[in-house]
Amino acid sequence: MTKNNKPKNDQASAEVTSEFSAWLTPLTYFLSCCILVPFYFKIEIRGQKNIPKTDAIILAPTHRSRWDPLIIAYAAGLFVTNRKLRYMVSEEQTRGFQGWFIRRLGGFPVDRDHPGISSIRHSVQLLKNQEMLVLFPEGRIYPENNKIYPIQSGVSRIALQAISSKKELNLKIIPVSILYDHPAPPPWRCGVKVNIGSPLEVKDYLGYSTKQAAKILTDNIELSMTQLHKKH
Repeated sequence: MTKNNKPKNDQASAEVTSEFSAWLTPLTYFLSCCILVPFYFKIEIRGQKNIPKTDAIILAPTHRSRWDPLIIAYAAGLFVTNRKLRYMVSEEQTRGFQGWFIRRLGGFPVDRDHPGISSIRHSVQLLKNQEMLVLFPEGRIYPENNKIYPIQSGVSRIALQAISSKKELNLKIIPVSILYDHPAPPPWRCGVKVNIGSPLEVKDYLGYSTKQAAKILTDNIELSMTQLHKKH
């Protein structure tokens, strides 16, 4: 009898897609960006002029709270840039009722411990389609506010893969620092400072080997995020 060699992680082999609901997406942006976020938080945003309203963009924010995706939507989403944001989220967040919403608001899953090729491929395709993609380069939530945690190489590798497969792609990575006045979970009327940094031009790293380019770009993302965090 032969053994079943089916992969343990079905998500690694399943096709990954994302979509925007024609009615749910604008409604959610309105409720979250015009009512919920400004009501719950006292927000200060600097550097919004650094966000292009065209071209392929990776937003690379710090990750301190489950509120972060809504904070990013408020600071850089539909009502600021006229662009809807795509989010790579942990696989468990796309399950159940919560997952039904997330998958209709531009979210798609990734296994953080064993990223499937389909998640990477979908990210690359979104960038080749000139979309704005939110990737949290620290990889997971770190409630402690006062420092930047080690940056994973996944953001750089996705960016380099996208521009390598489409040389004319004008792809930029924009580091973002989100700092709460209180550690997670943030209380009502908690102050939030959002610093949006200058874009990193991914094409500037194509003169290196793939491995070297990914390392240098990852180091520069971490440096930019650290500098932004110190400005608060």
